[in-house]
Amino acid sequence: MGIKKQENISLEEARKQVAELIFKVLTKTLCVREAIKLFPAEIYDPSVVCAWHALVHFDADEDLKKHDMEYAEEQNNYLEMMAFTLQNGNALPQNMLDDYEKYHDEALIPRKKGIISWFKSLLKFTI
Repeated sequence: MGIKKQENISLEEARKQVAELIFKVLTKTLCVREAIKLFPAEIYDPSVVCAWHALVHFDADEDLKKHDMEYAEEQNNYLEMMAFTLQNGNALPQNMLDDYEKYHDEALIPRKKGIISWFKSLLKFTI
């Protein structure tokens, strides 16, 4: 089953889609960069944003994981726990959200296409 980017989905569906992306990254059927591109557009739910950051960090730590198997296993388990929680459309627990909260403003969640989204981007940039 391929993952298709959907517009106008509920938070629950967005979380489920993100869980599927994480599972595909963990099973190496999808690379992190492609998974990030497939994140639901303009969903700024703290759980989705947290998962986005966790995947970015997962990718950034690739070299470290090659040299530290314990760290690699810990990171895999953390992502797996996230995915199992999101799989049912549930929010991530507060301790997970707190781990990435300081990065939330930096999330480059994909935007929808269209004139309204363009204006939103422009407003966000100018404010």
